[in-house]
Amino acid sequence: MLVGLEGSEEEILHARRVYVAAVDLLCEIFDLYKSSFFFAPSEEFLELTKSALQAAPEALAPESLFGLATFSHQGLIPVCYILLSSLYITAARVFAFLSGPPDHGPGQLDTRRYGEQYACKGEDTDRALLPEQTPFYKDLAAVAVQAGVCVDIFAITNEYTDLASLKFPSIESSGFLFLYSNTEDLTLPQDMYRMLSRPYAFNCVLRLRTFTEFKPGHSYDHFFPDPQYENVQHIICCDSYATYAYHFDFTNDVGFSRAASEQPMLQIAFQYTVVVPPKELSGSELISSIRYIIPSGYSVPLSLLPALSVIFTSLEEGVREGRMLFHDWLVILTTQYNEAFELIQYKNGSSSMTSQVDVTFSQCPQLQLLPRLVFALLRNPLLLFHEEGVHPDYRIYVQCLFSALEPSSLHRAIYPVLTSYSTPDKQAYPRHSLSHAALITSGSPIFFLDAFTTLIVFYSSTADPSIPFPPPQDKRCITPKLVFIRGGQDDATAFENYLIEEQDVDGIGLTSVAGFVSFLEDITQSVLEYMK
Repeated sequence: MLVGLEGSEEEILHARRVYVAAVDLLCEIFDLYKSSFFFAPSEEFLELTKSALQAAPEALAPESLFGLATFSHQGLIPVCYILLSSLYITAARVFAFLSGPPDHGPGQLDTRRYGEQYACKGEDTDRALLPEQTPFYKDLAAVAVQAGVCVDIFAITNEYTDLASLKFPSIESSGFLFLYSNTEDLTLPQDMYRMLSRPYAFNCVLRLRTFTEFKPGHSYDHFFPDPQYENVQHIICCDSYATYAYHFDFTNDVGFSRAASEQPMLQIAFQYTVVVPPKELSGSELISSIRYIIPSGYSVPLSLLPALSVIFTSLEEGVREGRMLFHDWLVILTTQYNEAFELIQYKNGSSSMTSQVDVTFSQCPQLQLLPRLVFALLRNPLLLFHEEGVHPDYRIYVQCLFSALEPSSLHRAIYPVLTSYSTPDKQAYPRHSLSHAALITSGSPIFFLDAFTTLIVFYSSTADPSIPFPPPQDKRCITPKLVFIRGGQDDATAFENYLIEEQDVDGIGLTSVAGFVSFLEDITQSVLEYMK
């Protein structure tokens, strides 16, 4: 149903999209010569932010309204809060550029909790740094949602900024959270242009209904639950990359009581509004649409299941508990698969030979990627420990990014796709395992690795150095970093870090036994112990 809304010139003006950039002009810097702190933004931060703000108007529609606000210690009240409280304008978007943690006003964050103090107190550092330290930003997110404002956060800093607290205005208002740990080779201007140039809807409402025996459980993605109605989500801003996932539970231990021939049904109602500038008019027109989707048959994107469960569990229980529960989840699933296919024979109350345990899901193609996916997730910053060098802000950034990716992109982000080429124009093999052995056995001179946020073109030491290789034409929600490496000449660490199958699961380094093989052996033994 499409409905055009006509109104006066003033009403049309208020229907325009409004963009406000709030820029942090204050950053705490230590003067080595005077042994004191002073406050000033870095030149790199200002230049990068300026480039992003120059790219933004190029991507906006001509009738859009764009504003700029800066904030520092000169204001006693946070500027962002004033902006959110004073806008009642349709389709507003706020860009917050941060050069460090907020250190003034009611949203002030104490960054001293990041350090060695938890070790001396015997506390779990990973678990202590995951929760927010103040409800201020959750409350701010509720104000943004009520006002219909989408908030995008661009954190350009390598210091601890406590994104665990700051993330809520972005993820609950359907915005993006970007983290740039340095000002070199950054894609901020490109990310800004991509985000604003693609079409999107606003003021969206998503409602999901299903059988009474089947109920939606936890939901994943950047939206805000309706405070009154169950299974209703408010989405301030939505584009073609937005992905929404639900976990379903049976309401009883029987399952579906209907006839086997009747498939489970889902009904999805999605209401949204877009601003469409008619060619014959100088203003804009509001178009409202409601779509009802009733899927009669659907498949489960299995790459989403473990990743989203890991995100939720690690946030609720902590990293250590998340790792153990994730490992046990794969053991139980493998056990149930072997029992369902009757692959393990029992004798005198115990299982038979170990070799009969199928840990690669050879008879179920839909599950065959899961072992490698779980292995890669256990080596991902989501589940690595603090002492292994994972910055808590980067962990939060990965959580927010992964929870909003569609299945194919999520899979590349967790277990990258490694492709080989015999010549720049001829593909040799579409997919290799992430191992050094794959490089040796393939005999190909050129490899392309797609890790979603990073693209690496790797030339082996045997490749002709004069061979050109054009960068791939790629479309995704963020701009990936493109790296070219010549084996034997350049530092190949960035590429070799992705070859994880010969590394142990705890990330210590190369071992005498292949890491993924050892991982499968461990799952096999755990399955046998579980079945006793």
